[in-house]
Amino acid sequence: MRTFYTQARVARWVVLLATLALLAGCITTGPPPTPTPQNTLRVVPEADWPLLLDDLDARSFFQAAESSLGYLRKVNPDKQFTFGPYRMSAAQMAAMLDELKDLLYRRPDPVSRSEALQQKYALLESVGRDGRGEVLMTGYYEPMLKARRQPQGSFKYPVYAMPEDLVWIDLRQFGEQYPAKRLVGQVKGNRVQPYPDREAIDYKKVIEGKAEVLGYVSDPVEVFFLHIQGSGQLEFEDGARRRVGYASSNGQPYRSIGKMLLNKKLMEPGSMSMQGIKAFLEANPQYLRQVLSHNPSYVFFRPLPVIGGPLGCFGQPLTGGRSVATDRRLFPGLTLGYITGTMPATGGGSEPLARFVFNQDTGGAIRGPGRLDLFFGSGPQAGELAGRMKNPGKLYFFFPRELMKR
Repeated sequence: MRTFYTQARVARWVVLLATLALLAGCITTGPPPTPTPQNTLRVVPEADWPLLLDDLDARSFFQAAESSLGYLRKVNPDKQFTFGPYRMSAAQMAAMLDELKDLLYRRPDPVSRSEALQQKYALLESVGRDGRGEVLMTGYYEPMLKARRQPQGSFKYPVYAMPEDLVWIDLRQFGEQYPAKRLVGQVKGNRVQPYPDREAIDYKKVIEGKAEVLGYVSDPVEVFFLHIQGSGQLEFEDGARRRVGYASSNGQPYRSIGKMLLNKKLMEPGSMSMQGIKAFLEANPQYLRQVLSHNPSYVFFRPLPVIGGPLGCFGQPLTGGRSVATDRRLFPGLTLGYITGTMPATGGGSEPLARFVFNQDTGGAIRGPGRLDLFFGSGPQAGELAGRMKNPGKLYFFFPRELMKR
């Protein structure tokens, strides 16, 4: 299978890449400003570009590119996307992605590729969480959960569709004096109130009978992490599968159960991962309700086609290893990005990470210029890697030089 790098030269370029990253990390810029779409990206001098290696196959790149183009080709061509202080339209981004697909196919060698990209594109780097470009990269995946269509034995924990009494309220519809914010509420008589939290839904059963159940799972912790991932597949006894994807949340704030476990000294930092949390709760069921209810945010799902990948926030299929989630308020969606750093290796330890990615998703916990979530794909192996992913890295985007002059 064709790849975007020359196998015999990868080792020496990885060393060079690590050296450049180390030098870049020594630059001090002072405290980061309050993040806005205009100040979270900065131009990288040509001498400081990383060598553009790519550690994945070309097929996944073109698959992810077509997913972004599928959206860009059907929206208003004048729709604007913000790249730090610069902007481009949907039509211009589609043209850029088509050109980049062709360029990367014709330039598998990383040195030649880097030189060709420098001629036409500027590289924009996220200021990161420290003002110096450090981005905390975590992982997510699509879980595959055994399920039943009706409650049966231990299969009693529901995966809910959107309840009939949930409403969305767009404050701007009530006047420009209100912020551009959407609230989620519950209709009670002639009043609207905040929607119930996780404790009320899971343990007090306050929406039982008010929402369709898409399937019943045997483990409440697996349902909880399905909420965190935002999509998954339910596998029924007869072999049928149902993919479920994010439909809405209850509007309550997201709170990290990992931080809660660390603050209460119930777990140590070295064991903090999705797998570590699952193991702790299995060994200490007396903490189950307290820990899960610490996060009041609750996700409701909708059925999705099983063929293809789960859908990102733009309604387009995600590609394992190529799709990333960032703060949609700050970074341009759908566009081509580049990440470097390290990632978990299969079987333990870590390995270098350097690849082209597409910014096709977002998440409630992915906030600020210093956060990125990498989609690892579907199933147990993807979950094992995603659960261990908590590594520092760098995030870049490409922007045509000719558009910077306008």
